[in-house]
Amino acid sequence: MLILAALAGLLSVPVAVLLVEVIAALKAPKLEPFEAKELNIAKRVAVIVPAHNESAGLVPTLQDITAQLGAGDRLIVVADNCTDDTAAVAAASGAEVIVRNDPDRIGKGFAMGWGVSHLSQDPPDFVLFVDADCRLQAGLIEGLKRTCQHVQRPVQALFLMRSAENSPINHSFAEFAWVLRNWVRPLGLRNLHGPVQLMGTGMMFPWNAISSVPLASGHLVEDLKLGLDLAETGKAPYFFPFVKVTSVFPTSAKGTESQRQRWVQGHLATIGKFVPRLLAVGLKRGDLNVLVLALDLLVPPLSLLALLIVGAMVLTSSVALLGGPWLPALIAGGNLAGFSLCVVLAWFKYGREVFPAHQALSFGTFALKKIRLYGRMLIGGTASQWIRTDRSTPN
Repeated sequence: MLILAALAGLLSVPVAVLLVEVIAALKAPKLEPFEAKELNIAKRVAVIVPAHNESAGLVPTLQDITAQLGAGDRLIVVADNCTDDTAAVAAASGAEVIVRNDPDRIGKGFAMGWGVSHLSQDPPDFVLFVDADCRLQAGLIEGLKRTCQHVQRPVQALFLMRSAENSPINHSFAEFAWVLRNWVRPLGLRNLHGPVQLMGTGMMFPWNAISSVPLASGHLVEDLKLGLDLAETGKAPYFFPFVKVTSVFPTSAKGTESQRQRWVQGHLATIGKFVPRLLAVGLKRGDLNVLVLALDLLVPPLSLLALLIVGAMVLTSSVALLGGPWLPALIAGGNLAGFSLCVVLAWFKYGREVFPAHQALSFGTFALKKIRLYGRMLIGGTASQWIRTDRSTPN
């Protein structure tokens, strides 16, 4: 009884965190006074675009960035271990290109660190990281700059993933999960005056913050790690949801699977490595920001959490029906009810456009694919450190 109750109780923690974040996100965000003000003094921004074999889709991203640069701003493309013409394409688009060739140290974090090291010769006021396959909303750089100037902390723009036009893969549920992860939950934390996790792109940093933390690593989710490292130094990220960066899901099954495996595997590894330390640091210092990020990190990917909750419900109910205790089943039932409420509230407020109700029946197929993915991970499958996502369309 105690073991089953403890297992069900452990799942109550991420469910409770998720429920608080979703309910808090139901209130529309408001611009802080400093977010609406114009800068009174000139501040220089350097935009770093880490790129590994991204020549095919790089130009639109660079055009979006260039259109928003001011006098003294810089656009730097880090052509990292490329085997295509990424460097030449970036240079032709007017970017400042630095080439990095180090096949023994592959990872987006290494490319980011290389770019920051290059900037140390002439430091800007702010550094913005943008992935090479993203599109930027007009006014993004100015909005992030105003906010970063005031809070003197990292500032994260809204980052959403969309399905490509005529995609042969139905990404509707994945889009909704992304909305919940990158929009609803951070918005709830913002409304509660809390920090958020970094999302990997659309991230702006004051120079003194980004130059003070180690970046060069091959961590699978370097954005999560970077945000947590900065939170420990008192520079927890701030969410600015009024400008956004967008990207598209892969259009091939291979690209979709590899991308999701990297995300899930990296997130789970980060939970195991960082949560105990962050909880200890937060409690020792009385640092609420660090504790909030630790609790937020405890919420696993939506599909995995759903499978764990349903699995716990089936297990505890079966034991109870066979004559065992009912307490674990009651706890598991509460988790299922709380999780269902989270999903319904988030879907009704933010997800109806990306995940229409009539597609709910497709969740079964999506769940089976996820079960296979987690099964491969359990038997030893690992994701690559940093590879360009396969976006080719199957024949």
